[in-house]
Formats: sequence, C-alpha cells, structure tokens
Amino acid sequence: MSGFREWRGHRPFAGGLLLALGGAEILLTMKAPLPVILKIGMQGLAGYLLPSLMIVCGLLIIFNPAQRLFYSILGIMLSLGTWLTSNIGGFVVGLLMGAVGSTLAFGWLPDQEPRQKRSAKRAEKAAAQASEKHAAELG
Repeated sequence: MSGFREWRGHRPFAGGLLLALGGAEILLTMKAPLPVILKIGMQGLAGYLLPSLMIVCGLLIIFNPAQRLFYSILGIMLSLGTWLTSNIGGFVVGLLMGAVGSTLAFGWLPDQEPRQKRSAKRAEKAAAQASEKHAAELG
C-alpha cells in the first residue's frame, strides 16, 4: 500500500480525482431518466462533450502532472461551461466538484516540504531562545 501512497504523493491526485468525478456526475445526470431534468442550453453534443472532456482532464492531471496548470485551467473552464450545457452543471454538484478539483490541481506544488505544526515551530523557537540564554549566561 505504501507504493500507491508514494505514487499518489507525487501528483495532484485529489484535484484530478475530483475533476474526473465531477465530469462523471454530470454525465450521469444527463443520462438519468429523471422527470426533473432541465432543458437549458444546448442539449446536443456540447452537453456530453464538456463532461467527457472534464473526465479526460482529470485523468491527465493524475497521470501527467507536469502539465497540470494547462489541464486545470481547461478543467475550470469546462466545469463552468456545464452550467449552460448540462442541467445546470449536474445540478450544481458536478460543477462544484470540477471547480474545486481544478483549483486543487492548479494550487498543487511539486516537491514541497511538509508543513510544520504550530506547536513544533513554538518548540523550536523556545529551544533556540533557551540555548541563546544559556550561551549568554556562560559567556
């Protein structure tokens, strides 16, 4: 399991997954036999093309993280475009999942050191002050 965890840590996995799941949710609401399906916007090819491209962008973010900026910008534009073409963006749920996933992928930084907790920073600062105080007493 640690191999998958390490692989996942070197790419914007959560952002790509949310973008792909948002596209899948929008596609499912387009195909669902619900009586509440709205007929807003172009119900032809664009209604199926935009969520399909969202899924592709999500997978490309996961498997090609070097190009994550382009794919995340494209993903947010596709997500916002589904507002008009796909039942108000899959009843807003898919639109929000796609937007949040694109934002997470855009903000992901490779090879970033893990953040330190505030308590660890305070402990380091207190230890540094104690050592300075000790050195001042000796010298």
